[in-house]
Amino acid sequence: MTSNARPGDVVLFDVDGTLVDSTYHHAVAWHRVFTRQGMQVPMWRVHRTIGMGGDKFVGVVAGDEVEEERGDALREAWKEEYAELMAEVEPLPGASALVRELDQAGYVVALASSGEKPFADAAVEDLGIGARLAAVTTTSDAENSKPDADILVATLEAVDNAQRAILVGDTPYDVTSAARIGLGCVALLTGGFSRAELEEAGAVTVAEDLTELRDFDWSAHLRAPREAAEGGS
Repeated sequence: MTSNARPGDVVLFDVDGTLVDSTYHHAVAWHRVFTRQGMQVPMWRVHRTIGMGGDKFVGVVAGDEVEEERGDALREAWKEEYAELMAEVEPLPGASALVRELDQAGYVVALASSGEKPFADAAVEDLGIGARLAAVTTTSDAENSKPDADILVATLEAVDNAQRAILVGDTPYDVTSAARIGLGCVALLTGGFSRAELEEAGAVTVAEDLTELRDFDWSAHLRAPREAAEGGS
């Protein structure tokens, strides 16, 4: 990897669907939760909302009334369901290698996930990248999850002297969250969204998976973050 990294250049990574192949495990876990609560929610709708944090997920998928009445209970049930599937989750191709190469090239690498901390920690352990990371933030570190930018802001605040940054994600929600603080997002097809959807959301480039980014010119797309926009990108 050719490096033009400057001090304070940060590459942020989403976790689920970006570094580990967990998107469909999350969808199955949520679908089981809704089904066992007597709610008929189509799997396709569940999948297409994966990438939002749990604080938004229930309302978007099942409606505001369900969120108000049972949101917290459903989220707790989801944790139990997903924990049973975690052993099946594998790193995505090229994930560990890319993080190592970026670190060696002088970039600051940090994770910004809308998921729960225990699950993000398990992914870091499976990837073997803990020593390469400047920060790991999850849903507990931010008031609002993606597509809001709170988690990205929290991650950059946890990094010493962050100057310019870019996000790597796999959903339109990642792209939107980055845009809200003026950052670009490299989007991957590994979350199940189409190339057209990710491009329309504003991704700076769309790659099939992380192996395609070994020679990516990161420095050309790094931007200084700005204050989050209110109500949209």
